[in-house]
This record gives sequence, C-alpha cells and structure tokens, in this order.
Amino acid sequence: MKHPWDAHFLLLILLHLFGGVTSQVNPGVCRYPLGMSGGQIQDEDISASSQWSESTAARYGRLDFEEGDGAWCPEVTVEPDSQKEFLQIDLRSLHFVTLVGTQGRHAGGIGNEFSQMYKIKYSRDGSRWISWRNRQGQQVIEGNRNAYDIVLKDLEPPIIARFVRFMPVTDHPMNVCMRVELYGCEWLDGLVSYNAPAGEQMSLPAYFNDSVYDGAVIHSMTEGLGQLTDGVCGLDDFSHSHVYNVWPGYDYVGWTNESFPAGFVEIMFEFDRTRNFTTMKVHCNNMFSQHTKAFRQVVCYFRSEADWEPTPLVFNPGEDEQNPRARFVTIDLLHHMASAIKCRFYFADAWMLFSEITFQSDTAMYNTTLAPPKSGLPPNIQPEDDPTHKVDDSNTRILIGCLVAIIFILVVIIVIILWRQVWQKIVEKSETLAYTHNQASTSSEQESNSTYERIFPLVPDYQEPSHIMCKLPEEPASSSTAASKATTTTIVQEGAPHYAEADIVDLQGVTGSNTYAIPTLVMDLLSGKDIGVEEFPRKLLTFKEKLGEGQFGEVHLCEAKGMQEFMNTEFSFDIPEEQTVLVAVKMLRSDADKNARLDFLKEIKIMSRLKDPNIIRLLAVCIYSDPLCMITEYMENGDLNQFLSHHEPEGQLALLSNAPTVSFNDLSYMAAHIASGMKYLSSLNFVHRDLATRNCLVGKNFTIKIADFGMSRNLYSGDYYRIQGRAVLPIRWMSWESILLGKFTTASDVWAFGVTLWEILNFCKEQPYSQLSDEQVIENTGEFFRDKKRQIYLPQPELCPDSLYWIMLSCWRRNTKERPSFQEIHRALLEMHP
Repeated sequence: MKHPWDAHFLLLILLHLFGGVTSQVNPGVCRYPLGMSGGQIQDEDISASSQWSESTAARYGRLDFEEGDGAWCPEVTVEPDSQKEFLQIDLRSLHFVTLVGTQGRHAGGIGNEFSQMYKIKYSRDGSRWISWRNRQGQQVIEGNRNAYDIVLKDLEPPIIARFVRFMPVTDHPMNVCMRVELYGCEWLDGLVSYNAPAGEQMSLPAYFNDSVYDGAVIHSMTEGLGQLTDGVCGLDDFSHSHVYNVWPGYDYVGWTNESFPAGFVEIMFEFDRTRNFTTMKVHCNNMFSQHTKAFRQVVCYFRSEADWEPTPLVFNPGEDEQNPRARFVTIDLLHHMASAIKCRFYFADAWMLFSEITFQSDTAMYNTTLAPPKSGLPPNIQPEDDPTHKVDDSNTRILIGCLVAIIFILVVIIVIILWRQVWQKIVEKSETLAYTHNQASTSSEQESNSTYERIFPLVPDYQEPSHIMCKLPEEPASSSTAASKATTTTIVQEGAPHYAEADIVDLQGVTGSNTYAIPTLVMDLLSGKDIGVEEFPRKLLTFKEKLGEGQFGEVHLCEAKGMQEFMNTEFSFDIPEEQTVLVAVKMLRSDADKNARLDFLKEIKIMSRLKDPNIIRLLAVCIYSDPLCMITEYMENGDLNQFLSHHEPEGQLALLSNAPTVSFNDLSYMAAHIASGMKYLSSLNFVHRDLATRNCLVGKNFTIKIADFGMSRNLYSGDYYRIQGRAVLPIRWMSWESILLGKFTTASDVWAFGVTLWEILNFCKEQPYSQLSDEQVIENTGEFFRDKKRQIYLPQPELCPDSLYWIMLSCWRRNTKERPSFQEIHRALLEMHP
C-alpha cells in the first residue's frame, strides 16, 4: 500500500532532477580524476622546476603511485621566502578543475616527506599565470600531515585552465615531496576570457562585483574569467547566496542604467578557437520588486577572423513582470562561426544582474550527467573525436534527460516499496551506523582508502580562514604569514616577544573589530575575578546620541550622573560632583551568543588595565543584568577627524571666512599625544590595528585620547573596505604587509600613525589616497612589496615642514625593522616643539 507522502517524495525528486541542472558545467558532478593516478596524463605532460634526482622526477608525482622513489621532490630544501619550486601538469586542453588531491612520499616506509601547505597557479595559454585564491581571498591551501594519506581539497571557486602548478609552501626550511591529482571535466564552452564593466553596488546594500574574476579589474574587467563561469547560478532573491556567509548580491555581477547613458552593457567573449555557435544562455535575475529585470534586448557581433561581421544578431526575450524567479534566457546564435562574440545587453529596468553565461557550439555537451566519462578516455582528446560527446540539437538532449529521469524514478519507486515493506528496520539501523561513521570521519581523514568515496558527495572538508581579497603580486611573500588568518591574527613587533598564532587573544568587540589585540601571555597577567571597575546604576545614564553600531552591539553617547562617586582614586574629573559627565557606553545586544558575551567580559578586563592619559579609560560597567555595558570616557570635542574638518589653519583665509582655527603648534601637540598613547600600548605589546583620526577623541586644550569607535559609525563607512562579506578593513591606513600578508604588528601601527599624521596636517579635508579606488590602493601595496620604486606615497601637505614629512616617510618604509618606534616618534615630535 502506498503512503500519501510517496507522491510528494517523488515530486521532490523530479524537482531535484530538473531543477538541479542549471548550468552547463555542474561543479558538484564535474569531479572526475583527470589522469595523474589513472595514467591518462602522459609523462611528457608533467614537468617541474627542479628534481632531487632522476628517481624523484616530475613524472613520479602521481597520486597513489609508488614508482621511482615514490614522489616528485625538488632539488633543494624549500625555504619560507622562496616559492620557486613547482610541479606542473599540462592537460593539453582547457579543463574545469573543481578538486585537487595531494600526498607525500612514503616509499614503503622509507620516505617521510610531504608538503604541509601549498599554492596553486594556473594558466590558460602557458604565458599568463594566475594565483588561485578562494572566495575569501586566501591563497594557501592546507596540505598533508603525513606522507601516506591522500588529502582532497575543493577549489572554491573552480578554475578553468590548461596548465596547473602545485607550489609547496613552508613556514620553515624543510624537504618536501608531492604526489598530486586533478579532478574535473573538460571545458567545452571554449571560453578563455570575458571583458565587461566592473560590477556596481546597490543601495540595499548589495555588492554585485565579480569577486573571483582572475583578470585585471580597475574600471573594467579584462582578460579573465570569474563568477559568470563558475557553474553557480544565483538565487531568485539576490540578497541571499549559495555561498555561506557572504554579502548580499554575491552570486551576481550587476550594473545600473544610471552608469550607462547608452542604455546597454557591453561584454566581449574570447574563445580558444573558431567555433560554430548554436546558443548562448544567460542566467538573469528578475526581481522586479527591486527594479531588477532580465535584459530587454541583446545585440551580438561576431568575429571569425580579424574583422567583426557588419551585421549583428538581434534578440528580444520579452519582459516578464509576473514571475520574479531568476531564469536562463536562451539566445539562438544561428550557427555563426566566431572566435569572439561581443554582445550589448540593453536594460529593461534600473538594474541588470547576471550570474552565469554559457555557450553551446557544435561540439558542446552538458557536464551535468551522473554517469562518469568513457573509461580510459584521455583528458586531452577533442570532443569531436568521441561520438559520446556529440549533441545534434537541444531536443535530443531534453529527450535523453527525460528518459534518464523516468528510469531513475522507477528505480526509486522500487527502492521505496522495498524499504517501506521489508527493510525499514534494517535501514534505520544502517542510518544509525552511518551517523556514527560520519561523526567519526569528521575527526579523521583515514576512514576510507577509496578516492571516489571521498569525492562524492561534495562535502565542506576545507574550511579556510578568512583572508583579505586582494591581488597578490606575482612573487608571493613569506608563506608562513600568508597562511595565517589575515583579518584576525596579530603578531607582536620584531624585537618584542613572539607568540604563536594560537596564543593570541582575539576578541570580537561591540564595534565589530578588535579593540586591542594582545598575546595570551599578557592576558594571563590580567587573570582574576577583580576587574578593577565598579558596577554603575543604569538609571543614572541619560541617552543623548547613538554614536554607532556593530555586529554585536551599539555605542551610545550618554550623560552619567554621579559618576565621580564610582571612580577610584587614580582617576578624577575636573568638574563638580553634581555635574553630569559625558560618557560613551558600549552595549552588547541582549541576543548575543555565549562567545560574544565572553569576549565582551574579556574586553572589559583588558580595558580596565589600560591606564594612560592618552588612552580612553574604562570608567564603570553594567554587567549584573542585560544588556551588558561598559562605560568609557568621551571627550567634549568629539573625534579628531570631525574636529579638524570644521577648523582651518591660522592665516588670512581663516580671517576672511571667520572660521575657527588651529595653529601648527597645536597640530604637532595633538600628534605628540597620539604618539604618546601608542608608545604606552606598544610597551604592553598591544596592537591597535585601526589607528586614525576618527579613533582619536579631542578634549580640553587639544588633549587627545585614543579610542576605537570609528568602525561602528556610519559616518566613516567609506573608510573601510568590505572583504568578501566577512570583514571590513581600513586599507587606506594599513601597511602593505597587513593587506597582503595579514601581519598586524606594532610596526603596522607605526605605518597607520604616519597616515594619521598626514590626515592631521591636511585638517582631515581629504581621505588618504583619495585619487585611487579601493582596488588601486590594494594594487599599490603590491608595488610596495615588489619595491621597484613604482609605489605611490601620500604627498607632502602644504602645512607640513620637511622634518615632519620625513617622519611620515620613515613610517612607510617597506622593511618593518627600519620603521621608527613610537618612542622615537614621540621623542622627535617633542624635540621639534618642546
């Protein structure tokens, strides 16, 4: 007897079968070994930078093979700063690579060499090499922990390449050996690059930039591939994504018609050879409630040889204001012969969003079937040489798909009947065993010797640390730092005690950033139940203004009545006891999780120990009930950025405008206060990581105290660059090693001080590097890394004497050891203006 839910179950299967095939290449299915372990890749297609001996040559770098001495091994010990060694595979044609596997040298127990980390570079033409990075911008991939286990890592995003290099990375000199395999399928689109305008931001906000584009991105995208070819189609609601924990709009590349007076966006597609094109499929969003629709018309030009055909192809899909679902729009290309196609997509509404664009030519097929490719077929065989790859028309494909679906449904029905009537108890026991097995497999990588069992189904076995999304220079820097967690890890300055990454206290503060990052050793000294501050009655706080908010809470400006009674003898206000005191209140959201609450209490303990006249003091707390609060000083003149921007330098212009003025000596005095506060923090091995005028508060007589409210304030949102939805970073104040390598030290704080000093001398009238876009700022850090004298420095302000500009330039030295300490900076500022 059939149960009522059987029909629903079958319907879900049908929806899965027909809804799951959404793109020409399905990354979840395109996961077949490309021939290193199977032998389809020939020895002559495997090369290396060097080899230890003939028996450890490149041809022995095949996964799960023990020939020769058991692996490829480079000639020399791999050094942390040298990434010249690589194992290269030529796939003979373009492939869509979704997965890689690595193994060390075991050699029957004789060998014990492996690579704990590695990077991947790839090329489509053999001349331009691209460094792979994941969706969070991280380049380093976690490798092996022993010499014999196979470790599989998903490439998110996948790569489209003919040549692939594995580059071992080490954090200390060591001998490495590698065996590798690539998994994927042939790239039948033949597309080698698309050129398009850079994606834009919607006011929601939603960011429609092509975050994984591997070409050049300045004002437009050139010579690369990215999200339009990654096999992932966007959802109906563009504010959500298939990818975990990213920003709204991540799946789409989009443009607004306000930026295109001609009414269209032009995208040019370059292919590996001249092809006979049948169709182009464009996956579009149609969320018309947000003024987003599929294009109303597309005009395509074709180039077969050197010239473009004079007569374009015009296609009008028709508008749909009834169904808001995203969809593929299929354009019939009428068998045009071309090696390049240039299409102009005309706006139907304010926004136009694309997530995938695929092409079908006379040799194309869909890599979405569940059957593996023909056994033994070499990956470099052309599809026209293999009749199983030929597709005559779309109707044939649909018919075959329907037949496969019907057969599959019949099999499912039989299995359901057997399961329900005979084997239900057995299956329940099996599920229990499977659950136990899955739980155990999360803590061990040695559950199965079968490569295929570990590839299917797709599992998130590679959880990378977040890392800033940037274009690293062609010669990557120290691998040990590149492997660290760039947006969260702090390393103390050279010359100070060094601490392992795992030994760093890393707090997620109310403002969304670490207030101060400190070593665990220092945190241990702060242990104890006594936090050194009193509980303050909430009823004595009067709300005045919301200063800002972060992921975990808000920062309010309040007046506190009777605060003097709760202060210890080390701190006193120079105002009468009956007068209210202006304070900043950091308030943790009542729905914050346990970790956020623990971090909040740790932050209180840290702040209570900071006692310096140029550091904002923690005055009191409210922690006996929710919401948890910490009460800190607030200066009556607000933050330094706003203070200076409303003042003018002394002179004739200020007299004519009747504007309030600040003298040069006052500017130097304020700079010396900031240097003094940073000198105190550096003496404790604390790293601020967000030093800027927005994080300095101004009191009476130009007294400055360093704080950390800037990131939480909408006023300064433009000073922060969003990194893959996970973090926002003040890149215009950050040193090159912080942006590229994730190193945050006292030396990087010194760099930020130089930028802060530049802000002060410009009266905060201009953002640092205002003439550069965020992407160009990141590219400029690459010039600092390469040190070819092409880097751009902030210019000398008009009011700045040479001696003060020399201090700025010394803060921006490439070598961290050559930058001055805060003690030296403070002393120099005092000597200039005693």
